[in-house]
Amino acid sequence: MIWILLPAYNEQEDLPNLLEKLQRALDGKQYKLVIVNDGSTDETEKIIERSRKKMNLEVVAHPINRGLGETERDGFEHIAWQADDEDYIVRIEGDDTHEPKYLFELIHKLEEGYDVVNTSRFQPGGGQKGVSSYRAFISRSANLFMKMLFGIHGITDYSCGYRAYRAKVLKDALAIYGNNLIQMKGLGFTSTLEIIVKLHLMGCRFGEVPFVLRYDQKQGGSKMIGSITMLGYFTMALLYWWPFSGWRSQYRGLRELYRKNPEKAVAKYQLASLKGRKFPSRINS
Repeated sequence: MIWILLPAYNEQEDLPNLLEKLQRALDGKQYKLVIVNDGSTDETEKIIERSRKKMNLEVVAHPINRGLGETERDGFEHIAWQADDEDYIVRIEGDDTHEPKYLFELIHKLEEGYDVVNTSRFQPGGGQKGVSSYRAFISRSANLFMKMLFGIHGITDYSCGYRAYRAKVLKDALAIYGNNLIQMKGLGFTSTLEIIVKLHLMGCRFGEVPFVLRYDQKQGGSKMIGSITMLGYFTMALLYWWPFSGWRSQYRGLRELYRKNPEKAVAKYQLASLKGRKFPSRINS
């Protein structure tokens, strides 16, 4: 089964077109669309309600806007507790910049044995339309910065949230990290990067498919505040590399064990067992 996670905040201009495309792409497929309405104040809620009659759709509603980090976390948790281990979870933007035609390319790549498959503007055949030269330069520079800091094998586009995951991997990640799967909740779009960094610490296998970001189709305004997101990236780098109790120290050994025995890794590193240790940064001692 395919689960689609769609975060939405004030997407009245773009959501109708996207939902029509998703309906056509998923016709005849076993799927469930989960929309997390993050406190929208426009017509987003009414648009979602009209689509209930046409699509297999569930809604998670925030009474107030909480930001992308909490929206993604709530959506992934909602799906993970229902999904079977063999299911696939695809996260897509609600602003019509991510074409649904790439859904099945992502899933086919997962079927090759990857745990996470990313879309990439920087793979041969990828690109972006409707993005200014300045913004394209900033995006490329930010991705080079992230590559230097985190160096995830198989990833060239660190800031694009259009991804497919094995449900089993996300369920294990929630068991290991708990509410800390996404810690950068109030720092812009940082959660898009954080989740793959956390999965990288688990030893997940990453693949990519080229795609074209269709920013030219976006009618609504941008929700991203670049300065806050960049602050989040720097904060995450500190948390990742901090020598005493940073993420790399705290989860030392997780990558190797998870690849060999996922169940044993979850039992050893899950959040509850870490809290019970006197020195959580020395979990292998």
